[in-house]
Amino acid sequence: MTVQPRPAILSIDPYVGGESKIPGVNRIIKLSSNEGAFGPPPAAIEAITRAAREAHRYPDGNARALREAIGARFGLDPARIICGNGSDELITLLCTAYAGEGTEVIMSAYGFMMYDISGRASGAQVLKVPEVPAEGGGMKADIDGILATAGARTRIVFLTNPNNPTGTLLPSSEVARLRAGLRDDILLVLDSAYAEYVTAPGYDPGEALVDAAGNTIMLRTFSKIFGLGGMRVGWGYATPAIIDALNRVRGPFNVASASQAAAVAALAEPGWVETCVAHNTAWRGRVAAALAAAGHAVWPSETNFLLVDFGSPEGAGQADARLKSRGLIVRGMAGYGLPGCLRITIGTAEECQMVIDAIGAASPAHG
Repeated sequence: MTVQPRPAILSIDPYVGGESKIPGVNRIIKLSSNEGAFGPPPAAIEAITRAAREAHRYPDGNARALREAIGARFGLDPARIICGNGSDELITLLCTAYAGEGTEVIMSAYGFMMYDISGRASGAQVLKVPEVPAEGGGMKADIDGILATAGARTRIVFLTNPNNPTGTLLPSSEVARLRAGLRDDILLVLDSAYAEYVTAPGYDPGEALVDAAGNTIMLRTFSKIFGLGGMRVGWGYATPAIIDALNRVRGPFNVASASQAAAVAALAEPGWVETCVAHNTAWRGRVAAALAAAGHAVWPSETNFLLVDFGSPEGAGQADARLKSRGLIVRGMAGYGLPGCLRITIGTAEECQMVIDAIGAASPAHG
């Protein structure tokens, strides 16, 4: 008899990242993982190079300089910030600390897959609440449905805002209503990975809700607008008690020295966020308009990607094939329960125009 993992582990479908290769195609343009359009900031690249000279040293386990830089940039108390090996690690730590056998974790039906994986890995039962139509098209998390689902065993509710993979945004008033309707012993995890891209007025990534309500943590990442997906840096902001719990279960050196240095430098890069947001907003609108004009249903987005509904798995497959024929890799959504959809990252101007040329001019009527 061989050693066996806990049964809950075998119920998990491993996370599958976006494709990165197309057989027979030399130039690959990867628009499948919502990475920053312009790569890392120049100062971050220099910081990584400098950090390489000290690669034999263990990193600062408390990420003090990084927490202080984050606090200075966003006006937050560094003592209430925790850094992780991407926000993925923080999701796992939250499930380890607050979920477990005999508990329930709640997420929306089209929420980020890591909530399901980390919740199951902890031994919790993961409940997925169906989403409801959003204004202007697409689907959004159902606050009333989540509140109705929360029961005596519920310990964590995960909410991404704006959401991945749908791109839709809930008003801050709705997020506050969710927090107010949950029991005090239920942790609300507000994942704001795409916060920097939001242009809608009145948006609160989570700082205000954390300060006002407690029992809430805001998660952020350097993997999107700051272009550091390969360095794996995420962070969270919460009450001192939540930060203390997470520090008790995280690894002692969970964020590499080069990653910390790159993130500090990225925060200080002049004009980086403003330039990226302006580009993303302009090209997101152009790509959405072109695909809609071609007859495709484009979900509203406040992120650096668009979710496009091609009406059927066959339609999505045909669009994917046209894109791949030009070296463009996007993300199929069958794993999220949306087999007729493709998620397309907003890349450079050239890359966005290639998407428009590949499928923006090919409406269902044209085949």
